[in-house]
Amino acid sequence: MGFRNTRLRTKVTALLLSLAALWAFAAWVTLREGVNLLWVSQLDSSIVSPSEPLLVELQKERRVSVVKLANAGIRTRKDLENQRKQTDRLITAFKESAASSVVDFALDEEGARRLADVFGQLDTLKQTRQAIDSGQTDKIRATRSYGDVIDSVYGLYGSLATLDDKTIAKGIRTLLGLSRAREVITREDALIAGALAEGRLTTAEHAQFTQTVGAWRVLADQAAADLTPDEKANYDKVVNGQSFTRLRSLETLLSEQDPSTGTLPFTAEQWKTTADRALADLNSLVLTGGDRMVDQAVPVAVNVVVRLVLAGGLGLIAVIASIILSITTARALFAQLQKLRDAAHELSDDRLPGVVERIGRGEEVDLAKEAPDLDFGDDEIGQVGQAFNTVQRTAISVAAEQAELRRSIRDILLSLARRTQGLVHRQLTVLDVMERRETDPEELKELFRLDHLAIRMRRNAENLIVLSGSAPARTWRRSVPMVDVVRGALAEVEDYTRVTLMPMGDVVLVGRAVGDVIHLLAELIENAVSFSPPYTNVQVSGQLVANGYVIEIEDRGLGMKPEDLEANNARIAEPPEFRITGTARLGLYVVSQLAKRHEIQVVLKASPYGGTTVVVLLPQELVQLDPTPEPQSGEQRERLPRRTTAVATAIRPVTAENVRTLKPARQAPPPEPAPAPVPSPAPLPSLAPVESEPETPAEPEQRPVTEFTSNGLPLRVPQTNLAPALRDETPTQPDFEEDDDERSPEEIRAMMGSLQSGTRLGRSEAAKMLDEQSRGEA
Repeated sequence: MGFRNTRLRTKVTALLLSLAALWAFAAWVTLREGVNLLWVSQLDSSIVSPSEPLLVELQKERRVSVVKLANAGIRTRKDLENQRKQTDRLITAFKESAASSVVDFALDEEGARRLADVFGQLDTLKQTRQAIDSGQTDKIRATRSYGDVIDSVYGLYGSLATLDDKTIAKGIRTLLGLSRAREVITREDALIAGALAEGRLTTAEHAQFTQTVGAWRVLADQAAADLTPDEKANYDKVVNGQSFTRLRSLETLLSEQDPSTGTLPFTAEQWKTTADRALADLNSLVLTGGDRMVDQAVPVAVNVVVRLVLAGGLGLIAVIASIILSITTARALFAQLQKLRDAAHELSDDRLPGVVERIGRGEEVDLAKEAPDLDFGDDEIGQVGQAFNTVQRTAISVAAEQAELRRSIRDILLSLARRTQGLVHRQLTVLDVMERRETDPEELKELFRLDHLAIRMRRNAENLIVLSGSAPARTWRRSVPMVDVVRGALAEVEDYTRVTLMPMGDVVLVGRAVGDVIHLLAELIENAVSFSPPYTNVQVSGQLVANGYVIEIEDRGLGMKPEDLEANNARIAEPPEFRITGTARLGLYVVSQLAKRHEIQVVLKASPYGGTTVVVLLPQELVQLDPTPEPQSGEQRERLPRRTTAVATAIRPVTAENVRTLKPARQAPPPEPAPAPVPSPAPLPSLAPVESEPETPAEPEQRPVTEFTSNGLPLRVPQTNLAPALRDETPTQPDFEEDDDERSPEEIRAMMGSLQSGTRLGRSEAAKMLDEQSRGEA
């Protein structure tokens, strides 16, 4: 399976290497025969040729040595010295020829061991000669010592007959067998020559003679069995000839004689003449057979050379041609495949995304221009290229249809969201009118619940707008206090009474981000409330940090797994493309899109209480400090739009104890005009600005007049809704003649702190009075 996944270039290279390896194997099989023939020829010239005359001289020295041991005459000693000199000369020549580097390279391990054994046996001749000269040995041991040296040479011959041609190898082994038979005859000759020189034949020598005669006849018969018919005829002619007939007759006479007589039935001259002729005839037979082996080896060598030329030369030419053809074919194949690959990458990486993006922007796309046909030829790759042309046209067409479909879906989502927003806005307007007319506290409470549901429906409609890729219509041009932003988010959460709002600080949020931050916080707070037990609270806190403003939303639910936290943080940091199938975490997708729009960082992490903490980091460019005093009329800071009444309102902290519904129940007017109207509690911030409806006062001349800013929001006028007895006639504008520059920053801070404390105290007291009044009327 691994080779299937290998690159095409690697496969072609492997194919070429295997072809070259196959040629090398075939060439080596043929070359090995030629090398073997070359080595055998080299060994024949370096070892066999120098050793043949050495064997003859060793055989002669053995005969003379045995004769010397039998009769130590002066002539015998002189002949022995001359023979030893001749033998030493041939030993030196043999060692020089066999010790060459070519022989070492041609011999195998067995041949090298046999050659070393020959050298060792030749070195023992010195000890044998000393024993003969000193008379410390007899004829039988001397014959055996020379026989060991000669046998080592024949053992070397056996290791050299390693030709792959079986016929020639068999012929060489047959000739070696005949040569061994001749060696046994020379041993017999040496034994009889010694006995004749001494004039008697001992019983032990007679027994050894009998064994030697049987040995050479057995060796000769075994070697003759493997001869070819022509060679067998020549062998029979030699063996049945006059020399061997005379030799066998003399051997028969000596064998039949009683060993105890100690005499020989023939003279030394008769034996020497007969033995020399027989050895000469047998040696001539062996040499003639060797010449025939050489003649037979010539065609074998020619055949080896021819096969070497065919397998080596022509095979090499075929391999080179195959390599060239494979390289050129593979290069053209690679070029076509690379062209096809580049076209596929261009389609998948550039053209398809570009077409989808352009269609998403509403541009017209020409498929013929965006998917031009590519020419890859008429071969199999060309057919694949034609199929690719069809595939790319289909792919671009499908991509265009899918992009058009996604754009249509976004348009549908946007249209539905806009329509739903319009209906929700009209519903809020109707609810506001009904709330102003209703006097029953219970009915008013239910109307406020409907109002709260409508606000949540508006957020869901805005989710569709975010999913469609558009921006919600709720925008603010001026900065809004951060506490009002968070309260606006709480107004869009169902179980808002479980949310504990901590101090947020004197920080304002720039108007362009107010709507999106409210929406983002509402999604996160609702998620925290939904995935935590109903008996727990969700804490929302905020503070300024070095990089901006941080809002932390902490629940005490079951929490999330570390891998889920990591996956959700990655999805928020890099929001994926919205798909119809990915509806599991739409709220998370909306959060990621809103955070990406204003570069807000949203991070989920494990809470020490067991739940999940959401850290929302607003960048510095979205937040501002709020150290300024109350602005002048016409320059006041824009706050979250809220439903206002004709009486003064007081904002209470959002806790579970003092907030029952999103908008507290509005009290019915008393039957008789009260001397001093008590301000009613203010509702929590709502997200749809609605014009305030003035109540009907006891006296027409005391009806407050509501002014509006340029964007339709009610303009705050100091002391408008206070009773006449409580109004302060002091002008609201400062005395321009007063020198404000003489006040220190510490005095201004103290004045503003006192003003803020008094305002909070007044609002809390007004809330208490309203609660007591509502309980008394109930």
